[in-house]
Amino acid sequence: MPVYPLPAFHFLVSFDSLPSAPNDSRFQEVSGLEVEMEMESFTEGGQNRFTWQLPKRARYSDITLKRGKFTGSAIVAWCKDAMENFSFSPVNITISLLNEKHEPVQSWYVVNAIPKKWSISSFNAEENSIAIESITLSSQYFTMLTV
Repeated sequence: MPVYPLPAFHFLVSFDSLPSAPNDSRFQEVSGLEVEMEMESFTEGGQNRFTWQLPKRARYSDITLKRGKFTGSAIVAWCKDAMENFSFSPVNITISLLNEKHEPVQSWYVVNAIPKKWSISSFNAEENSIAIESITLSSQYFTMLTV
């Protein structure tokens, strides 16, 4: 039986410790699951051909979630509370790629995410499109979970 790469179109996003509305796990796009190692240059005395690159720390990118605009969302209420009242409540998030049986195949556990930016797409009376909201989250780190 051949092994194929995982499709990127079937996924689930779940927020721990937030009330779950039916539409709060449905997103059309997740981006920013990136980690990069910061390096520190070290020059060795007498060695002029190169400098050593020593690992310093991991740096995690912001995660952006996009979806159609829904009313009555606990996630938007959480973002609004952070932006308007400066009341930040970090939450953990699980992002999972799913198989054809809707079971997680690969997951990422995002630790202590807080909202950094919320935006909505432009409104245009000449187009027949839905309103898309984007939520950018900053977090401490994420880890890959093996299923």
